[in-house]
Amino acid sequence: MKNIDWDDLRIFILVARHGGLSGASTASGLSPATIGRRMVSLEATVARPLFVRRQTGYGLTDDGRSLFERALAMEASARPIEDWLSDESSRPLVRISAGTWTANFFAANFSRLWTPEDRFRIAFKTTEARLDIAHREVEIGIRNRPPENPNLAARKTCEVAQAPFRARNRPLPGREDWVAIAPEDAITPSARWVASRKDITVAAWANTPHTLYDLIRSGVGKGVLPCFAGDRDPLLERAGEEIAELREGQWVVMHNDDRHRPEVRTVIDRIVDLLTSHALLFAGQRPLGSE
Repeated sequence: MKNIDWDDLRIFILVARHGGLSGASTASGLSPATIGRRMVSLEATVARPLFVRRQTGYGLTDDGRSLFERALAMEASARPIEDWLSDESSRPLVRISAGTWTANFFAANFSRLWTPEDRFRIAFKTTEARLDIAHREVEIGIRNRPPENPNLAARKTCEVAQAPFRARNRPLPGREDWVAIAPEDAITPSARWVASRKDITVAAWANTPHTLYDLIRSGVGKGVLPCFAGDRDPLLERAGEEIAELREGQWVVMHNDDRHRPEVRTVIDRIVDLLTSHALLFAGQRPLGSE
């Protein structure tokens, strides 16, 4: 059985389609001389004349037409593989687990984490629950404490401050109730802190951070937010001092093996750079209008 180079067959298809070397040259980017030599080599390989060469171009012999039909079938069969190889979905995916407010901050600064030239994609897994990095639910997790699992590694980035916030356009000062995450949905330390208070009146409960945020912004009451979220919103203002007992560190956590993958390492470095460059914001030292 003769071994025919698929690249030669692709060039053969172009010559047959365009009726000569010039058209095939334009379509392939190869010189007419190179294409001519490749076709002579192909004829030698199959031991049959494939072309009738005229001054006006290249015609196909009976064997040439027979090969052309078979080559077209091969081209059609190969196209799904070529499409798969060039498919954007074949690029590796870096999954990032983060809470609502950190994911919101990442989205607002996405150009610091990814560029169109990167050969990977990013997927956010926004949840207040902890996804399992050790069992590869995600590649990177943003956590409020370092991991205990020996298979995980971490890099500390900054301190995160929490404070009560209210709407700037709230009604005239008077009694000010709170809005909070419902006790049965209280996963985060800030939600549990509000739920444990016996000295406050809650006007409305929410089951997600975003709904809590909407209630605060609409003036229903004051609620606890990370300073890096509340201080960035011109419609909000501080409703009290930082809640010192809610201050916590922030770590970028990853699997010991995955962190050596080039795309994961790149995203980790960019996240660390982004968070550390905004350390004062996260620490509550840059409230809106303070500069």
